[in-house]
Amino acid sequence: MFIETPKTSVAKSAEETFNFLSDLANFEKLMPENIDKFEVLNENRFLFALKGMPEIVLEKKDQIPHSMLILGAASEKLPFTLTAAISPSGSTSSEVVLSFAGEFNAMMAMMIKNPITNFINTLSDNLGKI
Repeated sequence: MFIETPKTSVAKSAEETFNFLSDLANFEKLMPENIDKFEVLNENRFLFALKGMPEIVLEKKDQIPHSMLILGAASEKLPFTLTAAISPSGSTSSEVVLSFAGEFNAMMAMMIKNPITNFINTLSDNLGKI
């Protein structure tokens, strides 16, 4: 399953946007309003839960300074990645595309596609407001 957001304009340079996303504590500012729990576990991992959903631990998997940050599920039960592709659009602005990729059976994919789409769209929308 692959879901991608439209490009979001961010009023920060690519470097500033990358640094913002690299500090995992900042993801709390991007979370939807129905966040139930958010906790930074260490500099490479954070845990969050939305109301009525199980807790998910995300960890940094890979990064290319100022252009890409890849987070992935720490649990093998739901293997997926969340990628932020950052491109400069001027000296003081950048554009970000968030993408979600995961391997799920058809039933699971059908159940989670809408909530995941809404979730990453909210992250993207909130990123445009920082």
